[in-house]
Amino acid sequence: MTRSPIPLVLLPAMGCDGRLWARQIMDLAALAEPEFHDLSRDDTLSAMAARVLAKAPPRFAVSGVSLGGYVAMEMVRQAPDRVLRVALFGTRASMTMRPRTVDGQGLLATAPHADPRLTAIVAGPVQAMADRVGKAVFERQQRALLERPDISDAIAAIHVPTLVAVGDRDRICTPDDARALATLIEGARFHELRGCGHLAPLERPGEVTALLRDWLR
Repeated sequence: MTRSPIPLVLLPAMGCDGRLWARQIMDLAALAEPEFHDLSRDDTLSAMAARVLAKAPPRFAVSGVSLGGYVAMEMVRQAPDRVLRVALFGTRASMTMRPRTVDGQGLLATAPHADPRLTAIVAGPVQAMADRVGKAVFERQQRALLERPDISDAIAAIHVPTLVAVGDRDRICTPDDARALATLIEGARFHELRGCGHLAPLERPGEVTALLRDWLR
């Protein structure tokens, strides 16, 4: 019997738009029903999560990068019966964060020295996303992260199949940061992407797609 595609909510990192998940939206279409949700209109994680939940299918899987990962966990806290599984990329267990400018975030987000072949490919799309999103949205999203409440309750609410992944060259969420998160979620699978910075779906699209296929199955 053919299994129905699972609804898949995809959430962006700070300063990013749907371009971040473009390859996965295309590559996972046979297995899932991927849909990108914008996080540009609110300045708290709880409001972002509530807005996504209001538009999301009744039950779904959710995957987020960085800011999107925190929103995904908050969605589980708000509606635990609706979330079927969670995938978190570049997401930390701690609340500490340094304020950054749009340009500073862009420099930290990718890994130009990890794989020189990626530099030109990644830098252009990252800058284009930042330009489209704009500084006002970036500042709103940064405020949401800086003022986020204790996320321990959101982490504790996760009791579904969970993937925690991070780039080995990520300087915003280090592998140790992500591994610490994985240890707090019972049964979570941890994966480190080689030669990758903070924006794994864009930097390592094939590997991320393969990880999500396995996670969705």
